[in-house]
Amino acid sequence: METESNPQDSSPLMTEGMWWGTLGSVRPFPNFRAERDVTVLQAALEKKDVSTVVRILTNRSNAQRQSLARVYKNVSQKELDASLKKVLSGDLQSLILGLMMTPDQFEAHRLRKAMEGAGTDEETLLEVLCTRTPQQLSDITTTYSQEYKRDLEKDLLSESSGDFSKLIVALLKKENGSGIIDQDIATLSEELKNKKPAADVWIRILTSRHPDHLRIVLDELEFENGQTVEDALEGHFKGVLSGDLRKGLKTLVRCIQSQHLFLAQRIQTMKAAVVQGVIVSHSEEDLLRVRVAFLRLTGTSLYTALQKQFKGDLQQGLLAVCRAED
Repeated sequence: METESNPQDSSPLMTEGMWWGTLGSVRPFPNFRAERDVTVLQAALEKKDVSTVVRILTNRSNAQRQSLARVYKNVSQKELDASLKKVLSGDLQSLILGLMMTPDQFEAHRLRKAMEGAGTDEETLLEVLCTRTPQQLSDITTTYSQEYKRDLEKDLLSESSGDFSKLIVALLKKENGSGIIDQDIATLSEELKNKKPAADVWIRILTSRHPDHLRIVLDELEFENGQTVEDALEGHFKGVLSGDLRKGLKTLVRCIQSQHLFLAQRIQTMKAAVVQGVIVSHSEEDLLRVRVAFLRLTGTSLYTALQKQFKGDLQQGLLAVCRAED
């Protein structure tokens, strides 16, 4: 029977196009052999041995999981996702199926799910749009079209209105452009003094500049005004602009100033869908930084918080992706 090694003890000589030194928590499994894993997975799925299924799929990188799915289909003539759905259910099924998607597929899936049904999940829409780079958003838009045969921009517009629509579309098409720091500070500072708030000014600057540039601008604005930009925006726009737009602008500001703190605050809700969304999205990218931010924010490690909040196989899966105490 195969054993799962601690990723901290693994050899740095990896394949699959993944690398060490990443700030993700999930690393490629050493000595990976897709055929061996598929044999174990087939037996576990037949026995409905959920623990083994979870153990294997949470201890493989995304590239390795894609390889597993291809080999599984060749061997069994079945889609691995379909077999997983027969054995898993509820939040655990959502977690594992999310891990089986490519990163672009998963973000496209989160956006589609946030727009399905009666109400729109603006928080998830904003999380994905605010935290992803222009290139990532371009890739996600393409994948969304391929997966759902729908236009992401049109769907976002149908779920929003007014200035909030303008913000959402600007985020989808945001650029890491350049600007003049002093000029941007002066423009935003002057706008805060206007009796008639102009959301367009904030949307244009906050979605067209590189985050490093914007962090300097926002820090200087806070120094000049003696209050956080979030508080300034709330006071400036309250009663004038929609709650969704205020929420969107403040979310964008929080992500620019500290994306990892923002994600830690999202996880702090301990809502299963939110926790899974953030952890899966960032597992191979920067979850270690999110863990550090969570510890600073709450005084508790993310690993311990997950242990307290979740039980059984779902807990096993989340802890395996989280990886370790801080």
